Amino acid sequence: MVPVAGMAWVDYAIVAVYLIGIVSLGLYLARRHSSTEDFFLASRGTTWPVIGLALLASNISSTTLIGLAGAAYGTGISVYNYEWMAAAVLVFFCVFFLPFLLRSKVYTLPEFLERRYSGLARSYFSGLTLFLNLVVDTASALYGGALLFKLLLPGVPLWQIVIVLAVSAGIYTIAGGLRAVIYTETIQAVLLLTASCVIAVRTFLKAGGWDAVMGAVDPAKLSLIRPLSDAAVPWPGLLTGVPLLGFYFWCTNQFMVQRVLSAKDENHGRWGSLFAGALKLPVLFLMVLPGTAAILLYPNLKSPDLVFPTLLFGLLPAGLVGLAVAGFMSALMSSIASTFNSASTLFTMDFVRRWRPEMQGAALVRVGRMATLVMAVAAMAWAPQIEHFGSLWQYLQVIIAYAVPPVMALYLVGIFWRRANAAGAAACITAGVLGGAALFVANTVLDVVSIHFLYVAPLLFVLCAIVLVLVSLATAPDAAEKSAGLVWTPAFFREESVRLAHEPFWRNYRVLAGLLLAATAVIVYTFR
Repeated sequence: MVPVAGMAWVDYAIVAVYLIGIVSLGLYLARRHSSTEDFFLASRGTTWPVIGLALLASNISSTTLIGLAGAAYGTGISVYNYEWMAAAVLVFFCVFFLPFLLRSKVYTLPEFLERRYSGLARSYFSGLTLFLNLVVDTASALYGGALLFKLLLPGVPLWQIVIVLAVSAGIYTIAGGLRAVIYTETIQAVLLLTASCVIAVRTFLKAGGWDAVMGAVDPAKLSLIRPLSDAAVPWPGLLTGVPLLGFYFWCTNQFMVQRVLSAKDENHGRWGSLFAGALKLPVLFLMVLPGTAAILLYPNLKSPDLVFPTLLFGLLPAGLVGLAVAGFMSALMSSIASTFNSASTLFTMDFVRRWRPEMQGAALVRVGRMATLVMAVAAMAWAPQIEHFGSLWQYLQVIIAYAVPPVMALYLVGIFWRRANAAGAAACITAGVLGGAALFVANTVLDVVSIHFLYVAPLLFVLCAIVLVLVSLATAPDAAEKSAGLVWTPAFFREESVRLAHEPFWRNYRVLAGLLLAATAVIVYTFR
């Protein structure tokens, strides 16, 4: 039984003020949307603090809040490996990928693949991203949010709660595009962090304090580096699968990288990305370890997914409950708005504008709005089905592990090897789809093999990379201009070093990246 304390009138007032305020702000910001670049990329004028906070808000969805606490409760803090790895992945992104992405002036990540390879690669990745936006990102966020509000409104069917949540986030997304989304996310990130601090402090105080939790919980559940036999994050998977999944999410997922595409310039894109990486480090203390402390407070919960709502409603007094629920809604709405806007951008720019090149400006914006509406309806229909799967976190990671390796091969090989060509890309996609489908059936349907999903991703990635290289070598190379300005080289690094030599250290992104990696290493070593 979940100890739900309920909400007092002051809590409902706080939530109502938040909801009305954030929707009103979004509609206010929606006044400027005259061009496609303004609607889809906020006129490419976003500064680094906004980018960093928006990235955090897009990432920390209701799914994450429920999933992190639940995983820490069920299997231990090894789930935090996905969080600190984000900092390392974002450093990689800033050094090797971001400058070429911004200089290409693309609207979408699949568009980058068309410039590097072919229209086939663009269409495949765009279709895949739309699918994942629907069944993974948006639907899971709606489902996670509905789980919490179902405790408040036990008599209301799950599907009705899902509809209300989707409509709330969809109003200003449809009206204002990325500008409305990204600036509301900035406020939502601050509220989310504040609410998480309140829940974490209250949880540890109730459990007897830091020393009490660290001393009473099984040491195995307080270790980031887990043995080979670990069911959640075995250490080989930490070295292979987690970085690959992190690269997909932070470097190629449209609903995340679209914030970086809106950057004022390369410096703001890099500073914002590194800021987001720094904001991921406190997640261990604010969102993961409270789930560990819950083992002492509520040892017999029926499902790990109930940990976060149990802490929220079981420990917080009136007023703070409303603040925490508003923080939860911030995470939920920012994530939903992000995926809605991402999906509309992908559909409009990767499909409609290619089919109808004469369509421009306001016409494309109208298409984007209709795409957002369709995405919202589809996500509302699918979200209730997630309860038939296992835990929310497992649902997310397993689907991504089978789906994204061919795209990771296209990016990671293509960024560093100029010879990768369109024929190799087509073969890579084919091998990834067939190999992923065969392994999924063998591993999950027929159960003839048993491979951890963190090994599935690197196995499929290696297969796809080998096929990409071999077919590229066996076929005629693409024209040299195809990869011009899209491939990292040592010469580019040296030229950049000359420019950075004249920057003060606090503006030098390499110095900032080094500090971020050092802080990450300290945390990992401490909780090894």
